Amino acid sequence: MTVPIPRKRRAWWAAIAAALCAGAAALFVAQPAHAATGFTVSGTQILEGNGAPFVMRGVNHAHTWYQDRTPRALADIKALGANTVRVVLGSGKRWGPDSAANVSAVISQCKTNKLICVLEVHDTTGYGEEGAAASLAEAVDYWISIKSALDGQENYVILNIGNEPYGNTNASGWVADTKNAITRLRAAGFAHQIMVDAPNWGQDWSFTMRDNAASVFATDPNRNTVFSVHMYGVFDTAAEITDYLNRFKTAGLPLVVGEFGHNHSDGNPDEDAILATAQQLGIGYLGWSWSGNGGGVEYLDMVTGFDAAQLTSWGQRLFNGANGIKATSKQATIFGGTTPSSPSSSGPPSDPPPSSPSPSAPSGACTATYAVTGSWPGGFQGAVTVKAGSAAINAWTVTWTWPSGQSFTNTWSATVTTSGSAVTAKNAAWNGKLAAGASTTWGFTGSFSGSNTAPTAVTCAAA
Repeated sequence: MTVPIPRKRRAWWAAIAAALCAGAAALFVAQPAHAATGFTVSGTQILEGNGAPFVMRGVNHAHTWYQDRTPRALADIKALGANTVRVVLGSGKRWGPDSAANVSAVISQCKTNKLICVLEVHDTTGYGEEGAAASLAEAVDYWISIKSALDGQENYVILNIGNEPYGNTNASGWVADTKNAITRLRAAGFAHQIMVDAPNWGQDWSFTMRDNAASVFATDPNRNTVFSVHMYGVFDTAAEITDYLNRFKTAGLPLVVGEFGHNHSDGNPDEDAILATAQQLGIGYLGWSWSGNGGGVEYLDMVTGFDAAQLTSWGQRLFNGANGIKATSKQATIFGGTTPSSPSSSGPPSDPPPSSPSPSAPSGACTATYAVTGSWPGGFQGAVTVKAGSAAINAWTVTWTWPSGQSFTNTWSATVTTSGSAVTAKNAAWNGKLAAGASTTWGFTGSFSGSNTAPTAVTCAAA
């Protein structure tokens, strides 16, 4: 049964005004370097494991409610230029639980689509005000229960402990609960970068997160915690947006805008100021959300009915507008560090083509490697890596025959035709020319009944 995504809540404006006047001073915290695999923090920057700065440019996807949509959604999100996706999970308190196997499949799909995966437990939304919400302690219990799916994924996964983990009631409890959650995760052996959402339904109008961020950061023995604010009606003026984001910059603490929209029932966010200021300060942002919103906030859908060919006005603004994803996103270097080139709503995940050989370059042999990268009942996701041999090639064709009656539901980065069980895949316009020893990958999702036996003979012909 589809569960409508919870509405974001109105903040208390009198309290905002008082807190703005108070203007609590930010405290700088020295952040020692740590030799660790995966994402780390250096000052206000998020760094990849190799030390390269990484700025999130992406969207949220409501996986736990729309699991059958996830493979196609991630491919489409990538095709439009994103480098990150924040994935909604259920811990079992309100939604789910999403099992370790389920989460492993999501991570695999993110990796196939060259997206950094921010995983979050949504059950904590509005704790203290929303009676059914899970506590941060319960969210940590969930993370520990699926740790097997997360181990070894530190280069690809950021762990967002819990979505909007306090409402507007007793929001000060966020400080101790967040510190305890970080301490427990580190004690359990999690080496991932940790992200923590603000209270007040994520909007931090009481400035509880802002004014206690330094002490929360210091609680993490790895000094590898990132803060996340959600910008809706509270942030309806450029002054409020620039003040909040700049305070973290001044404090030397890492911040991302983990959710924001172009409109909301609690006010009209200034999305132009959010995008411009985030770009100016090098702060990541993740828009809410790809598709499937309910409860009166359907206007937050970026595409209609999970169809990437039907971008809404919000989707157009976020992906294609000034300071938007297409203009500013840079792919993580773990995936090759390229920026998608002129993505279209119906196109494949489009990394720029490798360096092309001269027209007179000799053609050579190629090989194709087939792999299943994720699966679920009745469906799966796969990737085929095409590699040139000892000489450059100008084009390639991959063929195989499905042994178990499988069929495609979506393909990208190749032109695919089928005749019965016979499959023929030809290069796209941008990935056919490969230098000697170079490779490219195209992907697909498929369906099956019974067994999902891999084809025994996958051949590659070069030109």
